[in-house]
Amino acid sequence: MDREKLYLPDRIRILKESRRYSEAEEEIRHELQKNPEQSFLKTSLADLSLRQGRLIEARILIDEVLARDPQHPEALSVLGDLFIKQRSPQRALECYRQAFARDPKPYLVLKTARAFKEMKLFDNALQELEKVLVVKPKNLPFLKEKAFILNRMKRFDQALETLERVKEISADDTFVQKEILRLRSRKRPETQVLKELQVVIGMESKKDDAQLHGLLAQRLKGAGLVKEAAAEYRRASNLEPNNAYFLKQQGFCHYRQKEYHQAIHCLKEAFQKDPSDYVVRKTLEKSYEAQGDIGGFITLLEETLLQHPDQKSLLGTIRRIRTKLKALSLNPS
Repeated sequence: MDREKLYLPDRIRILKESRRYSEAEEEIRHELQKNPEQSFLKTSLADLSLRQGRLIEARILIDEVLARDPQHPEALSVLGDLFIKQRSPQRALECYRQAFARDPKPYLVLKTARAFKEMKLFDNALQELEKVLVVKPKNLPFLKEKAFILNRMKRFDQALETLERVKEISADDTFVQKEILRLRSRKRPETQVLKELQVVIGMESKKDDAQLHGLLAQRLKGAGLVKEAAAEYRRASNLEPNNAYFLKQQGFCHYRQKEYHQAIHCLKEAFQKDPSDYVVRKTLEKSYEAQGDIGGFITLLEETLLQHPDQKSLLGTIRRIRTKLKALSLNPS
């Protein structure tokens, strides 16, 4: 990337979108040395910290910006994102609304809709999306979000119709293609769907499509073919290493097969990236217990807490397990 030819915000945006976070951070820190109080740079660095799970660092940077300008829209937006990460969508919603009052940009409407979705207020979320879609009916992020919400509401025909519109605008979106296939095959016999998916994935043009491998894995798991599902999730994860969903699902499949070592291998990596996922944490605990290595789980929790000191709930889990181990040592059965 030619640093001189691109405007700084564009350079940072392109690096973020391509997940080149270390390069984006280097750009921002370089500019912060020259302009240490520049709010755009601080909010951009806070956003990067948040994306990489460094929530405390993100909060410190945001608080510094808001101390100078309590209604700074970008800072409020990133603060809302932080609250979403912390499973506090109501607080996130308040941040997005304050930001929108100062700077009414469409991306804040989209974030507001997502906050409503997290609160399971799906009708409110759809109303937010329509504010933009009525003016820009081909807005891709809004159309995709609408489809996801309709799916959550089990309005599958409308979700499919919306995704078909997305495909007309963006034909190369593999996730959308996968969702269309999933929704179209929802009412068809499982064996027929599995055979057709296997044929499609066998095509040269589709064999490296992570989303299709993920869909096949999902259908295999639903059909009770858990071992085969784990293999497909592994292929999907290899094709999209940054997609934590595939890694988690592979781990869950191994757990169901009582392959605890493999389950730990998958879920440990996913957990260290996102320690707020309670289901992953609980499955890991049961896997370590099944192997008779609960001490290993405590070590993992302690290491993860060092990486994510904002995850205070890990402390409670560590104390609970230590208390349990102490009781067992005093009263062996």
